[in-house]
Amino acid sequence: MQVILLERIGRLGQMGDVVTVKDGFARNFLLPQGKALRATKANREHFERERVHLEARNLELKSEAQGVSDKLNGQSFVVIRQAGDGGQLYGSVATRDIAAAVTEGGFSIDRRQVLLDRPIKLLGLHEVRIALHAEVEPRITINVARSTDEAVRQARGENVTAKTMDDAAEEAAAARRAAEKLFEEGAAAALEEGAEAEAEGDEAD
Repeated sequence: MQVILLERIGRLGQMGDVVTVKDGFARNFLLPQGKALRATKANREHFERERVHLEARNLELKSEAQGVSDKLNGQSFVVIRQAGDGGQLYGSVATRDIAAAVTEGGFSIDRRQVLLDRPIKLLGLHEVRIALHAEVEPRITINVARSTDEAVRQARGENVTAKTMDDAAEEAAAARRAAEKLFEEGAAAALEEGAEAEAEGDEAD
């Protein structure tokens, strides 16, 4: 289907361009969202009559979006999720979750404005783009952690999924102490059994 773009659309083109798109994309997104018109003769004439007004409106929306972007760009938002020791989430963080976190942080956005190639399935810091306008896409950080404390540590640059050298050394020392205790208990039990056997031998004599 041929459509007239009413605003700049990603890789499709600029406002006023006549482009060919898949019917489903036009019917489900471009036309109902008011981002394009069917490229009929009547619509082309209508667009040319309204072009100045549309361009002025686009500049106004872009200016508003830029104002929000200046505040939103570089912000970090925490999403708490359960995960295994290796950092794999029990589930995922999708556009809906990110939109909710950003909205809770004081910025009103819709899940459709979250540009996410695929759901987030690992703990850590993830950069995400937010489409405030066709030409304004600030970047935010989504801090996915198992707890608020862990999120703070991740924000400082710590790798919460890797054991530190101190943790590893402490675990090794604990295992060594446990092994020594078992050995000592075993040795004591053996001595005790030997003493009892010797005592029984003396009584038999």
